[in-house]
Amino acid sequence: MVSSPDAARRDNVILVHWHDLGRHLRCYGADGVESPVLDDLAAVGIRFADAHATAPLCSPARGSLFTGRYPHGNGLVGLAHHGFEYFPDVQTLPALLGGAGYRSALFGMQHESADPGRLGFDSVDVSDSRCDYVVDRSQDWLRRHAHDDRPFFLTAGFFETHRPYPADEYKPADTSTIAVPGFLPDTEDVRDDLAGLHGSITKADSAVGRLLDTVAELGLDDSTWIVFVTDHGLAFPRAKSTLYAEGTGIALIMRPPSRLGITPTVYDDLFSGVDLTPTLLDLVGVDIPDTVDGDSHAPALVGTESTAVRTEVFTEKTYHDAFDPIRAVRTKDFSYIENYAARPALLLPLDIADSLSARSLDRQEVQQDRSRVELYDLRSDPHERNNLADDPSYAHVRDELARALADWRERTHDDLPDEAAGTATAEAFMDAFHAKAAQVEAEEEALPSRRPLGARRELAGDLTSGER
Repeated sequence: MVSSPDAARRDNVILVHWHDLGRHLRCYGADGVESPVLDDLAAVGIRFADAHATAPLCSPARGSLFTGRYPHGNGLVGLAHHGFEYFPDVQTLPALLGGAGYRSALFGMQHESADPGRLGFDSVDVSDSRCDYVVDRSQDWLRRHAHDDRPFFLTAGFFETHRPYPADEYKPADTSTIAVPGFLPDTEDVRDDLAGLHGSITKADSAVGRLLDTVAELGLDDSTWIVFVTDHGLAFPRAKSTLYAEGTGIALIMRPPSRLGITPTVYDDLFSGVDLTPTLLDLVGVDIPDTVDGDSHAPALVGTESTAVRTEVFTEKTYHDAFDPIRAVRTKDFSYIENYAARPALLLPLDIADSLSARSLDRQEVQQDRSRVELYDLRSDPHERNNLADDPSYAHVRDELARALADWRERTHDDLPDEAAGTATAEAFMDAFHAKAAQVEAEEEALPSRRPLGARRELAGDLTSGER
């Protein structure tokens, strides 16, 4: 543990999290994005260059961020609004901080439970997760509690930058200014799609600026950790819902309290979503439970240690719109993926399947059979296009990473259902979701993330690896 101050002297934490963005910000190299507030935050703080979600979709990824446990360890292996929930014994970050004397509040987006009251916050307002409302409520709460005799943990969850990107809410960017990421085809449809995303980024970035202005106005800069994080990769084809870097790579920026005098830096070591909870607990001097799967990076961040915390990160997918079991291990140099069921090469989430960008995909490439095993050399192939799993010159790498993945699955008790059971579970949850959505009155229509889009899908195939 970095330190163990009395509760009254512990630092505050403000955690801002966005939807479906990955690392698509200018400070991460996304040319054409207007995100000046977050760029400045990265310049004066700690920018994590190689952080990864544990899963490439909302609830499982967020569940790991807020519990320090892998999805299969905390129960949140699929989407909360489809019916998945934490196991009863799971402790969340706000609950752990609350036990150490923190006052906590959640405003806006959460994606971990159908009942946000179960998440461990003292106060919750999830009535609207648009950034303007969230910031307004967060500002009001800070003005009431900033100088209480208790430290605080404030979570501000933005719906932005989830699809859709309506032009009446987010002014689209000029398509001529957009640099299309290398994993996407450079077409007019993709540029139009990205233009909408860029508009939502700019609006949400401005909202973060207003929140930071209030932090400064209240004199909290010297006693507050500012943390910005995205949940998983970009909501575009070959990103979200895949275990490629574009699906699991996340933006993570931390600005330390000014009184600590920590030099701004780029933190290039691997970081997993399960590491966020233990790292934050350690930074504010709160004991880390033994049940946490992740590791604390706090000593490295405050300069007391220089040894890399991780040599690899593990990622997983079990359920999204369908049962789709995949596991992966990633190092600085290689990505190794095991696909346990027969599926198309790209099983697009329904919102992405309905997107402008999906029109530009090579249908034959999307629908071809997915490889059982994938191996990519990230040094020469950062977009993970050239599968080397059958290349004899990489056999030793494949074998080493396969062993590492198998050991992790055994160590963390990662047991997968077979094809029939997994598909039945997915279908039951989706049927319940569609039935509930059909009962929603038009004037009470939920946010787009809660609305079914596209057609139902049918899958067939045999599971190639199950229980361990």
